[in-house]
Amino acid sequence: MALKATIFKADLQVADMDRNHYADHALTLARHPSETDERMMVRLLAFVLYADEALGFGKGLSSDDEPALWMRDLTGAVELWIEVGLPDERLLRKACGRARRVVVVSYGGRPAEVWWEQNRDRLARLANLTVLGLPPAATQALAALASRAMRLQCSVQDGQVWVTGETGSLHIEPVRLQEGHP
Repeated sequence: MALKATIFKADLQVADMDRNHYADHALTLARHPSETDERMMVRLLAFVLYADEALGFGKGLSSDDEPALWMRDLTGAVELWIEVGLPDERLLRKACGRARRVVVVSYGGRPAEVWWEQNRDRLARLANLTVLGLPPAATQALAALASRAMRLQCSVQDGQVWVTGETGSLHIEPVRLQEGHP
């Protein structure tokens, strides 16, 4: 018998001073049985960084044709494609051909550093690709905020993120490894 996804509910209050986006978002996240709390919370952080009413979660780990998050315009064209983790370079080339903007939110400490060093030159050719790196201590602290019913206040200013939940708060400063231009 196949294991089913675990459902998490997140009530987010997002105040993004960089993009002038101030909104409450009631989200439902399905955590795949092989997904860790850390990865799920990085997906949630990616939502915070690019929060929009049209941004939604893809099928994630169960589908290679959909990203972790994406945003489509009214015609169905993909405006934003967000991958989480250490995606294959071929997948990113395909995504850059399908979407106006592509973002990778990488995490995982040393494996993420190795992934970046191995792929940096090839990914530099993808003009619409942005790559963000997250410090391992921050993603582990973010994972500690995970619960089946989360209420999080998230502030974004000058590229930095402050996340406050019922069990604590943390500061995350994503590192821009590559800046894409749509």
